[in-house]
Amino acid sequence: MTAPQVIENERIRVSDPVRVVERKKLFRTQMDVYLVLVVGVLLAIGLMMVFSTTFDWSYQVYGNASTIFLRQIRSVAIGLGVMLLLAVLDYRLWKRFALWMMLAAIVLLITLLLTAPELFGAQRAFFNGSLQPGELAQLITIVYMAAWLSAKQTKIRRISYGLLPFSILVGAVTGLIALQPDLSTAGLILITAVTMFFLAGADLVQLGAVAAVAGSIGWVVASQITYAGTRLADYLASINDLTNASYHVQQAIVAFLNGGLTGVGLGEGYQKFGFLPAPHTDSIFAVIAEELGLVGCALVTVLFVVLAIRGFRIARLATDSFGALLAGGITVWIVFEALLNIAVMTAILPFSGVPLPFISFGGSALVSTLAGVGLLLSVSRVSARHSIPERKVNADYDLSRGDRGGSVPRVRRRGSADEGR
Repeated sequence: MTAPQVIENERIRVSDPVRVVERKKLFRTQMDVYLVLVVGVLLAIGLMMVFSTTFDWSYQVYGNASTIFLRQIRSVAIGLGVMLLLAVLDYRLWKRFALWMMLAAIVLLITLLLTAPELFGAQRAFFNGSLQPGELAQLITIVYMAAWLSAKQTKIRRISYGLLPFSILVGAVTGLIALQPDLSTAGLILITAVTMFFLAGADLVQLGAVAAVAGSIGWVVASQITYAGTRLADYLASINDLTNASYHVQQAIVAFLNGGLTGVGLGEGYQKFGFLPAPHTDSIFAVIAEELGLVGCALVTVLFVVLAIRGFRIARLATDSFGALLAGGITVWIVFEALLNIAVMTAILPFSGVPLPFISFGGSALVSTLAGVGLLLSVSRVSARHSIPERKVNADYDLSRGDRGGSVPRVRRRGSADEGR
């Protein structure tokens, strides 16, 4: 090998680590750090509260106070892995598969109704509650709605292109979930889809018609399903007198009163010991109120507000309509779910079994939500990459045209220059 080739190979070898460092640095600058921090804090709070609400139950059932907590750790690990993978992949990839994903979700929901065993009066999960297709269907519906609405553009104002297919699609998904029955998840999908329809530029008259029809159907369904009718009646009775509220809501209110401003201390609450139903899932916000007080509740609420701000910012800066609708839909879904859980625990809305995102115990819900965050981060990364001009990795060492960089011009020897004069 000649001397010039040895020198050039050495320069390329030195430039490789420089490229790796620059790429890692670029990856970090493209990532929405504030969103990642918010999600990280919410997950940390969730792990603390899951252990606080399950250690006694876990010890009584398994003889180990950490068994159920370790399951949540596993779900967090899986969810973070999925989030990182989706953050690295270009979100526009999923637009190609949106239809097939939607069809798969519908088939899965139908299979659930036909084959899944009934548990606590409902058919909502496979494998003894380990996999809940309804949670996955929420995210898939958002992806499909973003792809469909971005393709229709201004045509969605036409009934045949917008309202009619929208009603059929959303009605099919929410109907299958309502038959489980899971009215809370069905209502959450409907609210999210209608909001995305509005963000895409739908006619307000059409939105009003959708709201009226959905409200009427919801009222009829609630009156036909026993538990839904009972919850609605309890809520109406509690508007003027909280002592008429359901047992669940009353125990949540007791937890808030016990906690006061600063709470009784992490792990020191007693409402979770047989008084408050489902303290590790639906009622976990009430446990936060008792053990961490209004200060803890305010912290959790502020974190979700920051998440909403970052999510809508990502949607606003998206480079295409699909990314904007995808980011907006995911943000609305997570924030509405959090607001619904908090509103139920504070007796503002009728009781519903909606978990608190990132905090409540559960595998399918947690992984699906973290997958949504991964898509948000992907939209953010693509937008940031388009806003940063292409740069050479290192002008002193980069002799190739990798990373779209030009070759560094060689310095001519002075003797050659003099000879040309």
